[in-house]
Amino acid sequence: QVHLVESGGGSVQAGGSLRLSCAASGLTYINNCMAWFRQVPGKEREGVASISTGRSDGRYADSVKGRFTISQDNEDNAKNTFYLQIDSLRSEDTAMYYCAADPASLCGWNWTPISQYDYWGQGTQVTVSS
Repeated sequence: QVHLVESGGGSVQAGGSLRLSCAASGLTYINNCMAWFRQVPGKEREGVASISTGRSDGRYADSVKGRFTISQDNEDNAKNTFYLQIDSLRSEDTAMYYCAADPASLCGWNWTPISQYDYWGQGTQVTVSS
């Protein structure tokens, strides 16, 4: 059973930075697509970044390119930590941020559909004040 736990959210001023963490356990496949999504009330959940386990290159939504960086620490195949570094925060970045896992798959060019992801964390809130 895959288990995802996010942390690192908080309230920051515009222009500041945050690093979100996703502790992932139970990933038994070598290849997994891990992604960060965000959602504000009344809007659809939006994919912001994805990365395949064991890779260093991430994929990003156009709206966050240059400000968001996804990375990972692989302790072993069953326990990994994924990060989302967010710089130059804007008020429009205010949202609940979720970590998601698509086991046994590499992230492809079409990584954003939420239906691809079998496992989700509980979310961590990011609030940006201007």
